[in-house]
Amino acid sequence: MKERVNYNVFYFIFLFFVMSFISIYSTLVYSSPSLGNLALKQCLWFGIGIFIVFIVVKFKNMFLFNNAEVIYSVILFSLLLLLIVGVPINNSKCWFIIPGVGSIQPSEFMKIAIMILLGKVIYSYRAKSSHTVKEEFILIVKCLIIVGLPSVLTFLQPDTGAVIIYLVIFSFMMLFSGIRLRWFLFALLLLFVIVGIYGGIYFFNEELFVQIFGTSMYYRIERLFMWKEGIGLQLENAMASIGSSGLFGHGFNQIPIYFPESSTDFIFAAYASNFGILGVLSAFLIFFLFDLYILLIVKKKNNSVDKYVLVGVLGMLIFQQTQNIGMTVGLFPITGITLPYISYGGSSLISYMIIVGIIINSTREKNKKYI
Repeated sequence: MKERVNYNVFYFIFLFFVMSFISIYSTLVYSSPSLGNLALKQCLWFGIGIFIVFIVVKFKNMFLFNNAEVIYSVILFSLLLLLIVGVPINNSKCWFIIPGVGSIQPSEFMKIAIMILLGKVIYSYRAKSSHTVKEEFILIVKCLIIVGLPSVLTFLQPDTGAVIIYLVIFSFMMLFSGIRLRWFLFALLLLFVIVGIYGGIYFFNEELFVQIFGTSMYYRIERLFMWKEGIGLQLENAMASIGSSGLFGHGFNQIPIYFPESSTDFIFAAYASNFGILGVLSAFLIFFLFDLYILLIVKKKNNSVDKYVLVGVLGMLIFQQTQNIGMTVGLFPITGITLPYISYGGSSLISYMIIVGIIINSTREKNKKYI
């Protein structure tokens, strides 16, 4: 009997496409002509992404899981190569530039590689009949190494937003790994100590802070406090655009004021400016239903690699949705974290479409042993 494939997730992808195209199109009036028509480019990336979804569905999740180490190693090497031969753009070495094609951002694909490899490691741990404290410690060390290596390389680019996402994926997946509560309490205590030492040096001896951590890190901290004080053209103009949109918004293609990164980091401000409170509530409902759809798949899974990978996906999506929208309205620091499926970006969108393929496969595949 032929296996039936559930493509219901494409309903959400279609809605995301509409939201993304309309929002990006509205920002063209303020974007540089050298960037070209970003709305049409986003359509192209969606088309390529759908093609990749069917490739992932064709090969099934088994292929990804069985080759998790290879996928992880290749992308990790690409992050290292970026630091050596990468061309700086806005003082960051985050992209490989391919003449005539565009750019590729390896950190976007590293998120998937981390989820797949962590899922495989956690599955192997959970498959054992007994779990001693020693085995838990070994699991944590393995997972920390998997997350730590790309985090260091990505941080040096620098791309703090991607590092935060790596850590969020790690945290969510460890919460579902079955390890004892004491490890999380210890991690929180360690975090408080590190932040305390870090903050103490910053507040009481800025010169020493720069000597130890460098000027780049100093300015990243300064940026956090700029957010807290409500300073910055980007945030102020974005909030003014949203705040003046009212119940129904300014209308399609009507953004009253310029703010930087309107098609990427601040895409939600463009959307809210067009469609107002009703549009924002509709977007929230779509995000919620999409996340709920993934959660329901997770709940149906027993101990399988799919289950843990989808936990990482869910944690990543919820965090990015919350952080991106929160920073747009001044609730959270501006971190450069994009809104999944909505913000412009080829590498970002392709990586999220790979996730769509994984979700589709997870709805049809039985629990299997992955080697």
